[in-house]
Amino acid sequence: MIRDMTLGQYYPLDSVIHKLDPRVKLFATFIYIAALFLFRGLAGFALVTAVLFYVIHLSGISFRYIVKGLKTVVVLLLVTAVFNLLFTSAGTEFWHWGPFYLTSTGIMNALLMSVRLGYLVVGTSVMTLTTTPNALTDGLEKSLSCLNRIHVPVHELAMVMSVALRFIPILIEETDRIMKAQTARGADFENGNIVRRAKNMIPVLIPLFVSAFRRADDLALAMESRCYTGGEGRTKMKPLKYGKNDRMAYFAVAVFLVLVIAFRVLL
Repeated sequence: MIRDMTLGQYYPLDSVIHKLDPRVKLFATFIYIAALFLFRGLAGFALVTAVLFYVIHLSGISFRYIVKGLKTVVVLLLVTAVFNLLFTSAGTEFWHWGPFYLTSTGIMNALLMSVRLGYLVVGTSVMTLTTTPNALTDGLEKSLSCLNRIHVPVHELAMVMSVALRFIPILIEETDRIMKAQTARGADFENGNIVRRAKNMIPVLIPLFVSAFRRADDLALAMESRCYTGGEGRTKMKPLKYGKNDRMAYFAVAVFLVLVIAFRVLL
């Protein structure tokens, strides 16, 4: 399951989505996340689904590869669904025991929230899979550059995000290596109840934290040795420039947002 995590990893291809400016993809992802919690009814659901599948098709990445990232958040999806299912008292009541309810509204809320969270993971995975960490950092820094006027450390925040994204695949690989080493020593991570499996993860978490802190210390030392002092006065080797496809993508995102709002209001 560790290797099934796709969020934060880059999948190199030569697709239309890969070539878009990172600022466009950041803006589109923000609008997409807003749309996930704005849409209502089957029309809005169909629109969001169609747009998501079309973007995945344009990215050229296998749908199966993107969806396998949902395995890492299946527990979160189940917990969210159960809470919505059992703690919603509105709607037609089918069953009731103490603080727990089973109602028509609860069932609908559980399904909708599970779908929204699943789409959220898939949509954000598409952005990270089609954009390098460096490009994401540059796009975020350029998009938020106006905040420099009020002394917000935009470059430092973008650098933190870039480092975090770069650490995700490294920590995944490190976790997989530690788990294989512990399995060779007789550890069992697959069998037993939840408490037993949680205890079995302790021999993995301790060396993982030690390795993460060691890598962070090495990174800080490397940045200091290269005289890194922040973003003031720094230039870009590859400045971001909008192209024709970027402007068309902005227009498509604007149309998508208008349709989502229209469906919510009118339908």
